[in-house]
Amino acid sequence: MTKSDKIRYFGNQNYEKLQKICVKKKQPFVDTLFPPTNQSLFLEQGRSSDIVWKRPAELHPDPHLFVEGASPNDVTQGILGNCWFVSACSALTHNLKLLAQVIPNADDQEWSPKHAYAGIFRFRFWRFGKWVEVVIDDLLPTRDGKLLFARSKTPNEFWSALLEKAFAKLYGCYENLVGGHLSDALQDVSGGVAETLHVRKFLKD
Repeated sequence: MTKSDKIRYFGNQNYEKLQKICVKKKQPFVDTLFPPTNQSLFLEQGRSSDIVWKRPAELHPDPHLFVEGASPNDVTQGILGNCWFVSACSALTHNLKLLAQVIPNADDQEWSPKHAYAGIFRFRFWRFGKWVEVVIDDLLPTRDGKLLFARSKTPNEFWSALLEKAFAKLYGCYENLVGGHLSDALQDVSGGVAETLHVRKFLKD
């Protein structure tokens, strides 16, 4: 990262400061800017649902951010129509340097006896010429005890679900992720400029 890529903090939320507060209070983080309510799910305020927000430890006895690293086949799309984002997640796993940029200090964010759990995670996206750090809690939308949206094929791996939540926060709510362009998501996770190539024009008859 160059000096011109100085990190901005979404909502002025500083991960280190919030984490220390949570550890000191021995209370897991609950994000007031993106609360575990329908406000964070839907565009229509007051909409009812049977969605329950749960932390990974409530969904699996041994949660991890990554299980044996990240691979293109890790991510499975849920009921949200956001294949454009899921595809970008899969592409991101091909570039470990970029993955480390989007999920900074992943080892320090892991569930581990080495680290005090605080229910707080951070991710970074490229927006308007700067990397923006988005802090979230780990309360995830579920129904009948199962994740509703993006998830890993490995039951106790949660990086994709948490990354999706951070992306939804960046865009305002989960429903705003319905329908989109892969090129936009690729730009958000890479800082590059996406270009669509029509391969047919380069193929000979």
